[in-house]
Amino acid sequence: MLPLLFVTAIALIDTKGRVLLAQRPEGKDMAGLWEFPGGKIHNGETPEAALVREMQEELALTVHEADLTPLTFASHAYEKFHLFMPLFTCRNWQGEPVPMEGQQIAWVEGAAIGDYPLPPADDVLKEAILALLAKG
Repeated sequence: MLPLLFVTAIALIDTKGRVLLAQRPEGKDMAGLWEFPGGKIHNGETPEAALVREMQEELALTVHEADLTPLTFASHAYEKFHLFMPLFTCRNWQGEPVPMEGQQIAWVEGAAIGDYPLPPADDVLKEAILALLAKG
C-alpha cells in the first residue's frame, strides 16, 4: 500500500479569466512541469489554511479562506505515493504574484492550458478549470 500524500492546489483566476500556473523548479520531483500553485497540508491543517499559508510562502499573496471555492479533487497513484489534492478557485487576493521559490509563473488563458505540460494528477483539475472557464 502506498503512503498517502495530502496536498492542496489553487486556481487563481484574474479579471481577464486567466489562470496562474507555476513551473516546478529544478531539484524537485517532476521539475519543469507546470501545476496549479499549492503545497502539502501540514498535520492538523485544513486544505484552506494550507493554501493561505502556501500562497504567502510561494507567491507573496494574501488569500483569505472566505475567498476559496472548492471545485474538484485529484486522487492519483504515483510510483512511490498516492496523492490526494483538492482544488480551490480564487478570484480575490491581495498583492501581485512573486515567485518566491525559484519557480517560473505564467498567467494562462484557458484554451492555452493544454500547451503547458502538467503532472498526471493535474489532468482532472485541468478539465474542471476548462469547464468552469467555458461557463464564463
